[in-house]
Amino acid sequence: MTSRFPARLALRGIQCLLALAMALAAGLPSMAAAAYPDRPIRYVIPFPPGGSTDTTGRILAEEMAKILGQPVVVENRGGAGGNIGAAHVAGAPADGYTLLQGTIGTHGINPTLYDNLPFDARRDFVPIARMTAGTNVLVINPSVPAKTVQELIAYAKQNPGKLMMGSSGAGSSIHMSGELFQVLTGTRFTHVPYRGGGPAMNDLLAGHIQLMFDNLNVSLPHIQAGKVRALGVTSRTRAAVLPDVPTLMEAGVPGYEVTSWSGIFAPAGTPRDIVEKLNAAINQALSTDTVRARFDEAGIQIDLMGVDQFKAFVDSEIDRWGDIVKKSGAKAQ
Repeated sequence: MTSRFPARLALRGIQCLLALAMALAAGLPSMAAAAYPDRPIRYVIPFPPGGSTDTTGRILAEEMAKILGQPVVVENRGGAGGNIGAAHVAGAPADGYTLLQGTIGTHGINPTLYDNLPFDARRDFVPIARMTAGTNVLVINPSVPAKTVQELIAYAKQNPGKLMMGSSGAGSSIHMSGELFQVLTGTRFTHVPYRGGGPAMNDLLAGHIQLMFDNLNVSLPHIQAGKVRALGVTSRTRAAVLPDVPTLMEAGVPGYEVTSWSGIFAPAGTPRDIVEKLNAAINQALSTDTVRARFDEAGIQIDLMGVDQFKAFVDSEIDRWGDIVKKSGAKAQ
C-alpha cells in the first residue's frame, strides 16, 4: 500500500501538468491576438501609385496605424491586373503582418479571366473586411446618335462591331462592365484596352472611341461639362450626384448590376482572432469622420462588412464573374 501511494501521487502530478499544458496551448491564439500587432504591418496595394485603389489604401493605412498602434507600411506591387501583388501576399506568412487590398479584379474577375494564376483566390486568402463600393457609368461621345440606353442598343445592333469601346485594361471592372452589357443586350462592340482609364477617357473625348464604362468619380466632371453623355449607371440604385441618370436596369437591361469594390485580405491560415481584430480596426478606421470626408471628396463610397459576410460576398463574386467571363469569351491580353 505504502509503495503504491507515491506512484499514484506522481501519476496525478503528471496528469495535472499535462492538463495545464493543454490549457496553455488552447489559450495561445488568444494570447497571440492580445499581443498583436507588436511590429509594423505591410499593406500591399497590387496596383501602381496614383490610382483610386492606391489613394484609398493610403488613407486607410494611415488611420489603421493610429488604431493599432503600429506603422502600416504601404507597398505598391503592380502588374498583371493586380495578380503580382496578390500572389506575393498569398505566399507570405499567415501571421497578420502582410495584408492585401484586393479588388473586384483580383478576387472576382481574374480567377476566370487569367489562365494559370499563381494563386487561388478562394483557397490562398482569408477575407478580412470590405472597404469600398463604387459605381461605373456608361458614357458615350456626343457624336453617337443615341440619347438613351435603348437607342444605343438599337444602333449597336444595326452596326455590329462598329462602336469602339474603351477600357482601362483587359479584365478591369470597366472592361467587364461592358462585356456584361453586351452579354445581356445581344450587342457587339470592339474592345480597345488602354493602359489606364485616363488615356481611354482622352480618346473618348477626342472621338477616337465612342463609348466606355468608366468610374463615376472620374467621368463626373466631363459629364457635367457636357463633353460626354451619361446613359446609365451600373449600380442597383441611382447615383446621388446624377439623380436624373437611370440605372441600367431601369433603362431596360434586366439583371444588370456592377459594383466596383475593394477589400482587405490576408494569407490563408491567419488566426481567426487576428482576422477579427483587423476587421474591427478597419471598420473603425473607415467610420471616422476624417476618413469618410476624404473618401467623399474622392467620390468613393465606403461599405462595411463583417468577416463572414465579406467572405460570402467574395465567393459570390468569383462565381458570378466566372460565369460572365465564360459567356463573354473575354481573355486577358
